[in-house]
Amino acid sequence: MSAWRRYDSPLLPLFHERFEERWGKGSAPFLDPEVHAQPLPRAQWLNIDTGAALAVVPVWSDDDSHRSFAMFYLPPAGGIWLLRPGATDYLESGHLEEVRLRNDAFKKAVDHAKAFIEGSNPR
Repeated sequence: MSAWRRYDSPLLPLFHERFEERWGKGSAPFLDPEVHAQPLPRAQWLNIDTGAALAVVPVWSDDDSHRSFAMFYLPPAGGIWLLRPGATDYLESGHLEEVRLRNDAFKKAVDHAKAFIEGSNPR
């Protein structure tokens, strides 16, 4: 049985802290749980044996409508790894079709995270 457990509470502050340790203060407002009033699709897991953590979170460029999902892995010894879940780009505008595309992109990124946890190759 896997030691990884889904963690459905707000994003762990440790993701924000380690991101800023690596890429500089103010570089990760999208990871700060206090910044966004709107709910954003996120998923995270904790390894209860090692203390490692994995999160799928939305990220965006300078244009707030162009987003994608990224995976961040927190190794038990410290640091943060950015893992690429493949093409998970979508537009954020609230239109029904684009919400469906966002949900499809999120599902793809979560499937990739589950494959990472299981130690298998993503589909």
